[in-house]
Amino acid sequence: MDRQTQRDWLHRYNDEGIAGLTNCRSAGRKPLLSVEQNAELAQLVREGLDPAVDGVVRWRCVDLQRKIKARFGVEMHERAVGKQLVGLGFRRLSVRPQYPKSNPEAQEAFKKTSPPR
Repeated sequence: MDRQTQRDWLHRYNDEGIAGLTNCRSAGRKPLLSVEQNAELAQLVREGLDPAVDGVVRWRCVDLQRKIKARFGVEMHERAVGKQLVGLGFRRLSVRPQYPKSNPEAQEAFKKTSPPR
């Protein structure tokens, strides 16, 4: 055993007794956003966006990254924003693209149907 470890154990034993000698887990890294800021971010994503104000037509992690920096003053990596959204219960959904000038009625009329047996 090296001297530093022995010294640390001695200090822990003197401060806390036998219970101080058990392995301690650190509290971990402090979250970047507080609980209130997380709630506000979730509300922001649920409400959607305004293309005139936000300049985009759908939320991407890069756009939310900029919004978080502007609103909360917190620098987050793009991947961290995605993990934050997953932690808030959001999933990445992608809708099937649709041509803007399509006519659903004409498509239904064009479908070939077989007569029932």
